[in-house]
Amino acid sequence: MPTIDVYNVEGKKVSTVDLKEEIFGLEPNENIVHSVLINFLANQRQGTQSTKTRSEVSGGGRKPWRQKGTGRARQGSIRAPQWIKGGIALGPKPRSYTYRVNKKEKRLAIKSVLSSKVLENQLVVIDKLPFKEIKTKQMVNVLEKNKVEGKALIMLPEKNEAVQKSARNIEGVKTTLVNTINVYDLLKYNKLVITLDTVKKLEEVYA
Repeated sequence: MPTIDVYNVEGKKVSTVDLKEEIFGLEPNENIVHSVLINFLANQRQGTQSTKTRSEVSGGGRKPWRQKGTGRARQGSIRAPQWIKGGIALGPKPRSYTYRVNKKEKRLAIKSVLSSKVLENQLVVIDKLPFKEIKTKQMVNVLEKNKVEGKALIMLPEKNEAVQKSARNIEGVKTTLVNTINVYDLLKYNKLVITLDTVKKLEEVYA
């Protein structure tokens, strides 16, 4: 069972917490993580790209020149793909790239990334974030004192407007909720900042 230090908003160690082995102490499964990541990115695609076929471009209602006797290759329409401004052959059309991945695989992928955060010392546990008002400067101080540099993901157990709005203008910092986390965000941000309440919520949801 992995044990990790808990800090306060001043960056001082206040206690330690035992993390559940089945969530934070797994052997990371890279294949599952990759599979779920590709699924997430595919599901984000809009699929609105479109090209016009020869039946959709304008013009070409008649044969450009007679079949024989001109010395040129025979042509039936200026809308044919070989013509400039002609239709596109086999071009992309609107489609959905969405496909489903097994729910157990998604859960395993998230637990694998959480476990890798612990192994790589990229998990920062703060006892609580007692924000009573929206103050970006206060959030910056909390991150600085806990040595959180670069891209950071702050995970909350539930909506907290003061914390979320205090962090939204900080470059490279994003807030998310336990119920909406995804593999992409967990991998994109170097540091994962969570509170003790978040640990409990994660253990409830993913146990």
